This record gives sequence, C-alpha cells and structure tokens, in this order.
Amino acid sequence: MTVALYVPGDRPDRFGKAVESGADVVILDLEDAVAHDRKAVAREAVDEFLRQRGPIGLQVRIGGLDDLEMLAAHEVELRVPKVRGAADLDAVVDRLDLDSRRLHAIVEDAVGVARLDEIAAHAAVASVALGESDLRSDLGATSPAMIEHLRILLVLAARGAGLPAPLMSVYPAIADLDGLEADCRAGAALGFGGRTAVHPKQIEVIRRAFAPSEDDVAWAEGVLAALAEGVGVTTLADGQMVDEAMRARAERILARRDG
Repeated sequence: MTVALYVPGDRPDRFGKAVESGADVVILDLEDAVAHDRKAVAREAVDEFLRQRGPIGLQVRIGGLDDLEMLAAHEVELRVPKVRGAADLDAVVDRLDLDSRRLHAIVEDAVGVARLDEIAAHAAVASVALGESDLRSDLGATSPAMIEHLRILLVLAARGAGLPAPLMSVYPAIADLDGLEADCRAGAALGFGGRTAVHPKQIEVIRRAFAPSEDDVAWAEGVLAALAEGVGVTTLADGQMVDEAMRARAERILARRDG
C-alpha cells in the first residue's frame, strides 16, 4: 500500500515537511497546484531541492514539455498529466531519452480512457492513474457509478499490463476525513493499491482505510497455511473451500498488512 503526497512546486518551505510527513512518495507539483505566473519560480525550487536531496522518494508532476529541460538533469520519476495516448508519452521519452520505467501516466479525459490499455502497455510507464476531477468535467458526469466504472477500467488496464495496483486520485474535500476513509475502503475493495493525498492529515486516514481487517488477515493466513500442506482442495475451519486460485489474493492481503 502506497500513500503519495502532493506539494506545490512553488512552496519550497513545504518540501521538507512533506518528506517528513510519513508519505511513501512526495510529488513535487509543477502543474495544477502552481499558478501560471509562478511556473518559473516552481521549476527553480524543484531543481534546487532535487540537487540537494536526490530523487529517492520523490516524483515530479510536470506541467508540460517545457519542464523537461530542467528535469533532464535528474533521474526522478515523472507524473505525466492529461495523457491521451502513447504519442504523449513518446514526446516525454524523446526529450529525456528514457531507458527505464519512470513515467506515471495520468488519464483525465474520455480519449485517454479509451486508450487506457495502450497507455498502460507503454514501455516507459511505471503506473497509471486517473485525474477524477478533470474526468468529471470532461464527461459532465456527477453519478458515482461513472467514477466507479472508470476506476474498474483503470485497475483492469494496470493488471493487464503487469503494472502495480494503481493509486486512487486525490480526495479534494480535505476536511471530510470520514468521506475520505469510506472512499478509500471502496477503492481498496476494487483493487487499488493506495492513494494520492493533498494534505498531510489525509495520510493516516488513507493508511487505515487500506489496511486489511483482522478477519481478512485471518482468512489469508488460513488459506496459505492450508495450501502449504500441499492438498489441492481443502476447507478452512469455518467450512470455506480453499484452492490454489486463492493464493494470490491471500498474499496481497498480507502484503497490505506488512507494507
């Protein structure tokens, strides 16, 4: 389970605090969190922080291809917003001459959704994500059913491409921690692997919501213990059938507990 925290790229006073917040990843944001007339200031601040600290535990969300000239000097992973297909990713790869999976593609409109499999299969992509606020605007959708449908498509695309379970989009209602927790639990049930946050107080709520329940852990331990006995099909103490098809789910539950 992963929690990633966004911090505006023009607020270097917050960079160190974000690193110490308990998030697994800190995303230095050069896109939506930075006003247009502050872009140059943000680039300078992010460049300086990367030079001082190095890229470990950090990502940068680019605001456009103009950011890549500065970022070419850093081996940092990049979040690429508004990806609509492989061509958008190729443009970044060509500028940086990438030879590894360093791009996290964010899909934010219907065109990108239609090409999710293509995007997830790109050789430079390390993960895929949704920009749910932009998607709502693009689709004119207010129904929770639409967002759930898009989330399911994302999880399937990531799994089909052999990528890690995706992170959920940010929950913009910062003060609504109960709503955040409920939405995270729904996302965990769909197969998401964590969430991005926009405020440090969201971090522990996300961790708690994605942690498996005691019942889930007990089930997983029982399944793996039963399978370790080498029997093809057996039953747990409560009468549930157990076979090899359940191993991967049990292992993922224990990985969420331990990670």
